[in-house]
Amino acid sequence: MPASNQAVSNLSDAQPNIDPHKWVAAHADYLYSYALTRINDEEQARDLVQETFLAALEKVKQFEGRSSERTWLTAILKNKVIDVYRKKSSAFAKRTDITEAEHDQEDFFDPTDGHWNPTHWPMPFGIETYDPLMTKEFNNILQKCMQKLPALWLSVFTMKHIDEESTSTICSELKVSDSNFWVIIHRTKLNLRSCLQKNWI
Repeated sequence: MPASNQAVSNLSDAQPNIDPHKWVAAHADYLYSYALTRINDEEQARDLVQETFLAALEKVKQFEGRSSERTWLTAILKNKVIDVYRKKSSAFAKRTDITEAEHDQEDFFDPTDGHWNPTHWPMPFGIETYDPLMTKEFNNILQKCMQKLPALWLSVFTMKHIDEESTSTICSELKVSDSNFWVIIHRTKLNLRSCLQKNWI
């Protein structure tokens, strides 16, 4: 038996509730989908899943069985996704991307009264009635709009509205102040709505 397989076998004996031999078959597709939904990069998503399995092997003795094997692996992957967010939210990218995005929003409101300018007035999205095909197409366009966001905005929005992380956790992980967090969320929603109105309605 190869040394790596022997090591996995020994770990399985030590932790009977988990079986690394079955991780790929049982969890790889789910973890890949989880990562891809959050970072929208197929190659990077595959890399993160591999890194998750490696990290799990290193930490397998710490697994206490208080959650399912999949929940434990997903938690490891989640931390790796947050690491990606941190890297993408680096200072240089933050300044250039955000400046461009804010410039695109300058004509959303009338500076004299703060109300919407007529060309950016909110319109119905037309998805009030459930239709699987329309919903799928809408989600595809939403994903493309999200990829146009500055890295920091995308990270904050994804953690808040996909992962449902608390505001305090997001601020702590991404090193943003509470007030900056709400500004980012507000501007992100404006930007996404503008993109959806342009490409969907």
